[in-house]
Amino acid sequence: MSNEAPNLAVLIDSDNAQAAVISDLLAEVAQVGTATVKRAYGDWTTPQLGSWKEVLNVHAIVPVQQFSYTSGKNATDSALIIDAMDLLHSGRVDGFCLVSSDSDFTRLATRIREQGLLVIGFGERKTPKAFVAACDRFLYTDILSRAGGRGGSRSDESAPPLRPFLCDAITAVTQDDGWAPLGMVGSLLQKNDPSFDARSYGFRKLSELVKAQPYLTVKEVPIHPGSPQMHLSVRLRGG
Repeated sequence: MSNEAPNLAVLIDSDNAQAAVISDLLAEVAQVGTATVKRAYGDWTTPQLGSWKEVLNVHAIVPVQQFSYTSGKNATDSALIIDAMDLLHSGRVDGFCLVSSDSDFTRLATRIREQGLLVIGFGERKTPKAFVAACDRFLYTDILSRAGGRGGSRSDESAPPLRPFLCDAITAVTQDDGWAPLGMVGSLLQKNDPSFDARSYGFRKLSELVKAQPYLTVKEVPIHPGSPQMHLSVRLRGG
């Protein structure tokens, strides 16, 4: 992959996604790359998907019609998976954003990653852990529109207990000087739990989260000796 922003395919399972979050979701996608493919799958003849019409038009999302031919069989999932595999082998995209709370896409996410492409999942808190773990990163849609606060209170009871999770990551990447670069901490947190996001704990970003923890010490360090550019390092207080 080049240094240019990656081309991403955003594939939406409309039966298991919310039209109301799509604007914020696409804004999140834009921070990662360019959504060159945007498709939403569902039976658009049903009144249940009526709320999607404006969203599809505003964001130039292509609706893919899939009739439910047989009761109990999810034809929408099958259509999305087939298109995803076609895109995977076409070489047109560098990664996928899979929008669904359905565990049926777990194997798809795994297969895409086996090919070396990025997978970002989006879904509700009810999303099965297997699908979450199959993604490089997974964002719960309820956090997308949050401004975040500075109070440091946990905003989601479903989020992992912060202190042990954070301390383990800091300890694992602590350098010989006793400090852990915050970028490395963040990468490990994401690897350990693809759904980790500072917004789940009431903060806009990781730097704000660590600065608010009384058991941590944070300092700015030049990226290179003599460089005016700085990055943050962190360590356990008293360490």
